[in-house]
Amino acid sequence: MQRTVIMAAALALGVVWAAQANAQAASRQGAPGSHGREVFDKWCAPCHGAGVGKPATAALAFKYKGSKPALLEERTDLTPEIVKYMVRNGVFTMPPSRKTEISDADLDDLAAYLSKGKPAAH
Repeated sequence: MQRTVIMAAALALGVVWAAQANAQAASRQGAPGSHGREVFDKWCAPCHGAGVGKPATAALAFKYKGSKPALLEERTDLTPEIVKYMVRNGVFTMPPSRKTEISDADLDDLAAYLSKGKPAAH
């Protein structure tokens, strides 16, 4: 009886672990609620998000005057290369992000998220 309970508990833990692993894999592949969105929310949204008090969104709205969306998440012209270059090198008052802040893997996810999954040029 006790052995059956232990086996059932081990099986249940295995199922939970597998479900978590699948959810993480889906997240890394750009599924809704993806890791790229999490990276954006942490590192980019304070300046590039929607709403009042977002200086980069306000600056892009002024710059583009409606010809392009000011919100990066609404843009359709961003490529993975552009996103990665801007993040690593910075632009105007946006500082560059070091690999100790945004890892290469996180940057890949962010670039895929903002470029809407466009393939990188080779």
